Amino acid sequence: MASPHDFNPALVNWDALHGLPRFDAVDDGDFSAAFDAALAAHEQEIDEIAGNSDAPTFDNTVVALEIAGDALSRVSALFWNKAGAHTNEVIQALEREISPKMSRHYSKIGMNAALFSRIDALWETRESLGLTLEQTRVLERHWKGFVKSGAKLEKPEQEKLAAINEKLAGLGTQFGQNVLADEKAWALILSEGAELDGLPEFLRDAMAAAARERGEESKYAVTLSRSIIEPFLTFSERRDLREQAFKAWVARGANGGETDNRAVIKETLALRHQVAKLLGYANFAELKLDNTMAKTADAVNGLLKAVWARAVKRAGEEEVDIATLIAEEGRNHEVMPWDWRHYAEKIRARKFDFSEAELKPYLQLEKIIDACFDVAGRLFGIRAVEKKGVAAYHPDVRVFEIRDRDDRLVALFLGDYFARSSKRSGAWMSSLQSQHKLQLKNGRRGELPIIYNVCNFAKPAEGKPALLSLDDARTLFHEFGHALHGMLSNVTYPSVSGTGVSRDFVELPSQLYEHWLTVPAILKKYAVHFETGEPMPQVLLDKVLAARTFNAGFNTVEFTSSALVDMAFHTRQAVDDPMAVQAEVLAEIGMPKSIVMRHATPHFQHVFSGGYSAGYYSYMWSEVLDADAFAAFEETGDAFNGEMAKKLKENIYSTGGSVDPEDAYKGFRGKLPRPDAMLVKKGLATFEELTGSDA
Repeated sequence: MASPHDFNPALVNWDALHGLPRFDAVDDGDFSAAFDAALAAHEQEIDEIAGNSDAPTFDNTVVALEIAGDALSRVSALFWNKAGAHTNEVIQALEREISPKMSRHYSKIGMNAALFSRIDALWETRESLGLTLEQTRVLERHWKGFVKSGAKLEKPEQEKLAAINEKLAGLGTQFGQNVLADEKAWALILSEGAELDGLPEFLRDAMAAAARERGEESKYAVTLSRSIIEPFLTFSERRDLREQAFKAWVARGANGGETDNRAVIKETLALRHQVAKLLGYANFAELKLDNTMAKTADAVNGLLKAVWARAVKRAGEEEVDIATLIAEEGRNHEVMPWDWRHYAEKIRARKFDFSEAELKPYLQLEKIIDACFDVAGRLFGIRAVEKKGVAAYHPDVRVFEIRDRDDRLVALFLGDYFARSSKRSGAWMSSLQSQHKLQLKNGRRGELPIIYNVCNFAKPAEGKPALLSLDDARTLFHEFGHALHGMLSNVTYPSVSGTGVSRDFVELPSQLYEHWLTVPAILKKYAVHFETGEPMPQVLLDKVLAARTFNAGFNTVEFTSSALVDMAFHTRQAVDDPMAVQAEVLAEIGMPKSIVMRHATPHFQHVFSGGYSAGYYSYMWSEVLDADAFAAFEETGDAFNGEMAKKLKENIYSTGGSVDPEDAYKGFRGKLPRPDAMLVKKGLATFEELTGSDA
């Protein structure tokens, strides 16, 4: 590797608290030289493994690959963390340069004939090698990875595949940056008076803070951050302003000019199809589903369409209720997408006698964070210890030690909760460092997982608490469920650590964890009023629990339409006009005019820049699993049943990708689930309907 004097050593020598990076010692300008050195070092390591004159063994080939590229992993972890959570023009320019460069680097490795011959020899003789189950899984992952990287192709096809993948990497970066640019560029500035009609104080405070960030004192800004736009659409009495904000929100990535993603999408889909054909697959979905639980597009579409039929029927009933309320108010307009959240909230307030504004004072960010930690303690015996004054990548980021019952350090956890213009939208979990037990070349033995959660909650005014919606609170639990998957990992090899599982299994730990938010014992303890400290009244708690499936048709239609469009894009032989395909699919399934896709194609970051291509369905696939998994606790009568929690940790949260996901789930539950529990949980069916029982 290049001399440490050639780049900032703080990028690879992580010597802050328990091996945390010294973020404050790294400048944006440090990354370019560090990437060059780390890429060169990794290439040299790969050449040494491939050129080893000894016969291939699991240790000298697979383990060597597992620990190679340590410096590159560290530089990359810091850079991609910054690119997503605290970017700027310097980082974005480098991102456009680094994405194709990294693709080129890994394509070269994947097409290294000498290296693949070693992996292939091990794969062909795997049954005689005496490998453990985890070692077999690791070998399989490497072998399949090489095959899907073109290792079996002839040289001209390999070169073509490498060029396509490099281009795709650049397009993915461009797509995400375009969406972020559109989000940053738009704001609706409002003044006191009628323009704020219906807006509760917590939202006015958040909008005032957003306006100040834009240099607009004594004003209020509606931004395209979900933490502001969704409550604005819910509470604003100004239909004209709701329409204006909604249209800006759904137009991200489709505004014309340099940030328009429609040409990017068309080229991306065409190139993905070429990749699939080169690798011998009928389409890109077949390629992506090859190593998943679902396995085929037919299985995916079968689940989605079965749920769609129930969801669109329920949404139709919900729309009738909304239209009735609109007429009651003496208005003469049809139900449009910018009306739905507003009137659904009024109907919920009427039907269940509470509103989101009434609930929000009981959902303080601090208390919900504490609730996340408490549930983890009850289930898995761990606790969080906040370390004040430890520098992270932004002043808002908080650092926690995660310790077990014996006070042993299990992981480091970073929480980054507030929206800012330098952060892409949404919420996610990622890692700076994944758990494993291997000896690295620099002498480190194993690694402590360093996991972070990123959210986009509205930052409160100075001296006021951050108040969450119920959806926000679920998001916090969801992402912490992902974090636990990384922090509780207990495997030997890095490639199968934590969230290193199939795409349609990775959402199980996160979606399952959401269930504990609404366990009465948790809400009673942590849902306390931010001013009085009084717990949520039992009558309000009962209403919240009773309303859990309210608006289920709308929510499921939003999601399922997006997943069906994703599958259509990636199962067709050609997509000449992506927006026409989107319109065609929505027409075929009977998409209500009053609802839009949760993620319209031009800003569908999951699919075009986030790794969920032909995989957005996986949230629902995992939902089938998580509903059945939580039912296992409910069947015991104890949401924190110790025996079930032990099985859950050992089979789901700790095994990473070291076990086949079907076997992992069976190890916990004893059987694979049917969709029934998921449909009941979503409120789209009753147990009696599904079983034909009157019992």
